[in-house]
Amino acid sequence: MSKYYFSYRDYLKQLFPFRVYKIGLDAGFTCPNRDGSVAYGGCVYCENRSFSPNSKDAKRSVSEQIVSGMEFYRRHFKAEKFIAYFQAYTNTYGPISLLDNLYKEALTFPDVVGLSIGTRPDCLPDEIIDLLSCYSKKTHLWVEIGLQSMHEDTLKWMNRGHSFDQFVDAITRVKLKGLRVCVHVILGFPGETHEMMMQTADILAGLNIDGLKIHHLYVAENTMLEKMYEKGGMNLLSLDEYIHTVCDFLERIPPNVAIQRLTGELTGDYLIAPKWGASKMVILTTIENEFARRNSFQGKNCKSEKDADLLAFTAREGVS
Repeated sequence: MSKYYFSYRDYLKQLFPFRVYKIGLDAGFTCPNRDGSVAYGGCVYCENRSFSPNSKDAKRSVSEQIVSGMEFYRRHFKAEKFIAYFQAYTNTYGPISLLDNLYKEALTFPDVVGLSIGTRPDCLPDEIIDLLSCYSKKTHLWVEIGLQSMHEDTLKWMNRGHSFDQFVDAITRVKLKGLRVCVHVILGFPGETHEMMMQTADILAGLNIDGLKIHHLYVAENTMLEKMYEKGGMNLLSLDEYIHTVCDFLERIPPNVAIQRLTGELTGDYLIAPKWGASKMVILTTIENEFARRNSFQGKNCKSEKDADLLAFTAREGVS
């Protein structure tokens, strides 16, 4: 158990009396910023095969992916129960009947004790939130919503296809239904200063989120970002810069928010840069060592809800 931040592993240990692992799934979805609904090409950094194992192989059913995932985690990590993580692309972007059937299929396995649904702010209409609310009464459910950054210029640069206002609206409606929310954030976008990244942290602190995934911007093959990177002039965070930035970020996040991820991809066939030459375990240990050096911890510099609300207002209204 980390004494410096509230890890997702610690969260699961508090909740379940057995070993629980997430199985990442590719259910065959796309995104509205890929198919032309709001844009083409997807986010500039996105290559699902770089981080989602089930996106690398030939298409398999949700059930086939769950079976192989359970076998893997039982064999390598002595897992006992599982959360089916609808991970690749936007997993609420489709007809409700299709979504219902896929979520239901995952829960036919007795050892699947939860669902985690990865999605975007602009793909959560009320009827889909109602569907997720129904599933939250049957199982342990998380809604994972990608924000990446609160800054409109950054969202446009990455071809995200939604606004910060849409994110706040989605979070508000999801939380009104009592659902658990995990937000995804990326640190190190070109043009974002340290202060801008901390503004994202401060706003999240006031939005009553339950979980957070943070990672650094990395360049994967077959992405628009690869082409940008090849032209030169793009500075990516060094490992030392990332360690200090992520600790600063976590100091602003309420201590009850479960931290589900703290690194981006570090190795693999699709990774181009940065190549830090450090394992995930080394990075997590270095983060803890930095917190120890500072005599600090998650939430130490968390702004009040009132401060965060004011910051969100000024961001939306363009007030400096």
